[in-house]
Amino acid sequence: MKIGQKIKLLRKERDLTLAELSKKSGVALATLCRMEKGKMTGTLQSHTAISRALGVKLTDLLKEVEEEKTFVDIIKKRGKADVFEYNKNASYAILTTDTLNKNMMPLMMKLEPRGATHKEENRVGTEKFMYVLDGKIDVALGDKKYTLNSGDTLYFDASIPHRFNNTGKKQARLICVITPPAL
Repeated sequence: MKIGQKIKLLRKERDLTLAELSKKSGVALATLCRMEKGKMTGTLQSHTAISRALGVKLTDLLKEVEEEKTFVDIIKKRGKADVFEYNKNASYAILTTDTLNKNMMPLMMKLEPRGATHKEENRVGTEKFMYVLDGKIDVALGDKKYTLNSGDTLYFDASIPHRFNNTGKKQARLICVITPPAL
């Protein structure tokens, strides 16, 4: 349920018109109208005023309110993916948009022969999954080293210091998924 739907539901339960809620809360009638129609979400200040006017705690007003999420995200082959370079021999492309509003971040990592990433250490609770499409890479994970070839996968706790190195003679390509998204 969106915030506007929740406000409308509570307003109707109290048999209030938009004009009455506006007068009682001090929030402009046009703002309330746009909120109820889902055209805007309002501010913390307006939410506080509306909750007082409706006689509910702010936490109750916001309970069960969720941001509407789009679960379909397509980037066409010719679309422009964000590409980040570790250095001239190592890069990754983010394979979706609006990553900070998603639960995972898919990447395409490319490592040229002898290319390597810098040492990374994500925050506790971050996990990574990797699938090697092409090539051969060494993964330094903490004090251990793993060699992965085409078709191999690796799933690990990304708070452990890690680094990727292409030890093969051709470009290595990997699909990498990070959760939660980390940049």
